[in-house]
Amino acid sequence: MATQQAPAASPESQAGLSATTTSTKRSFSDVVLHFREYWHETVVGTVDQQAVIEKRRAECTLSARYLLMTAMSAGIAILGLLLSSPAVVIGAMLLSPLMDPIMGLGFSFATGDFKWLRQSAKSLAIGTVMAIAFCAFVVWVSPLQTITEEIASRTRPNLFDLAVALFSAIAGAYAMIRGRDGTIVGVAIATALMPPLAVVGFGFATWNATVFWGSLLLFFTNLMTIALTATVMARLYGFRTNLSNKQTLAQTLLIVAAFVSLAIPLGLSLISIAGESAASRQVSNAIAEQFDENTRIQQVDVSFASEPLLVTATVLTPQLQPDAERRAAAIIAKRLARPVDLKLTQVEVGSSASAAEEAQLSAARENEAKALEQETNLSRRLALVAGVSDGEVLVDRGRQRAVVTARPLPGANLATYRELEARAAQDFDGWTIQVRPPAGPLPTIEFQDEVPDAEALGLVRWAGVRVGAPIAISGPADAVAALAETLGGDGIAVIATPRGSGYGPVTMRWAAPDATGDQ
Repeated sequence: MATQQAPAASPESQAGLSATTTSTKRSFSDVVLHFREYWHETVVGTVDQQAVIEKRRAECTLSARYLLMTAMSAGIAILGLLLSSPAVVIGAMLLSPLMDPIMGLGFSFATGDFKWLRQSAKSLAIGTVMAIAFCAFVVWVSPLQTITEEIASRTRPNLFDLAVALFSAIAGAYAMIRGRDGTIVGVAIATALMPPLAVVGFGFATWNATVFWGSLLLFFTNLMTIALTATVMARLYGFRTNLSNKQTLAQTLLIVAAFVSLAIPLGLSLISIAGESAASRQVSNAIAEQFDENTRIQQVDVSFASEPLLVTATVLTPQLQPDAERRAAAIIAKRLARPVDLKLTQVEVGSSASAAEEAQLSAARENEAKALEQETNLSRRLALVAGVSDGEVLVDRGRQRAVVTARPLPGANLATYRELEARAAQDFDGWTIQVRPPAGPLPTIEFQDEVPDAEALGLVRWAGVRVGAPIAISGPADAVAALAETLGGDGIAVIATPRGSGYGPVTMRWAAPDATGDQ
């Protein structure tokens, strides 16, 4: 059977195709060429690069102003973290001068200026160490040494922290190159640096390795992101090695080595963050697979630090799936290769996608209204309990946490305040509530066969964490040592005075001179 062949293209058609391809390539090349010309003439050509370099280099010097502002910024930041006050932390961001040496690192990388790199690294290192030491000193002398939510949230880098650092670096580098740097740039960059640096000082002062290393990793991840992003921005704006003094080959190699040393840890952090982001997507996909296309996932929370992996989710679905939780948990455990504890809440809505979307919006509005009402009721309740005004109750709706410092109430002791806190916590399920009592008398702890009175010890531990003041304990050596170890594990500072040996009654009192109450 003969095979029919397609007619060959005519020379005219081949020539036309070739001409069209060549024209397309030429058009694309022309676009790229015109863009490069525009960028170099209109953008790069309008930047006084030598002036920018000189200004940036001058602001990287180690001066008295730089040290003072760094110390004051660190002090305000750590106080804001201890008080769990975002407003105070923002005040610290307004003062932080750390942007100057970090940007100096980025620009010195771009220009290959070894002297500038060394100067910037020295200023940054001294400022960082001084900030950590100052924060540690403030925590050490402070009666408040409790890990607040503001502190806990800065002990582990995540994708959003990285995004803050990235956007801060882009904004900061652009403003400095274009001569529009100002306080707002320092605020943007300090957002990603000073608070975690203050938490490093807190971890050092309290000898909490988890807090120390976690916040230090966050600090260096953000620092490296800012420095390397500034390098890329500077190169895009035409900053090159020929703009700085002539460098030796050894200095150039040192700069490259420093660049790589920054890039490697950042890459490792990115791998970890990307892994968690991918795992979160797999969790969402596994849940979505159990329902039809009209289902909407309202919320998914994944706790990677827990074992097994804790996942809570809410879906809006036209049809309830009784076995969805078990199936989704099995899929997630298989895909992530680790045990999973899934808590899935299903809310039945209409039968269409628009109904699910409308239900999602309605749920969001309803949740907002409920949250506002709950916050108002909580403030009033705690204000009444503590004998203060509503405005003196600190409520963090995002983290569902409320703190109030109570005034002395007639006839009330520490056990009274603890009971008031417990009742409020029962009425507001899911909230972390702290009633900080006046520093009233502490109970004496009796021992029965080397075992302390659990009720009295529990009250002392609760009061010590809430008040935050050191506790002086005295009694038989073995009993004092056992109690000091227990209280120290709660982060409570203890001043021990052993008398004799063995076990017996141990007296307790507040050690801070201004927190002795009526003792």
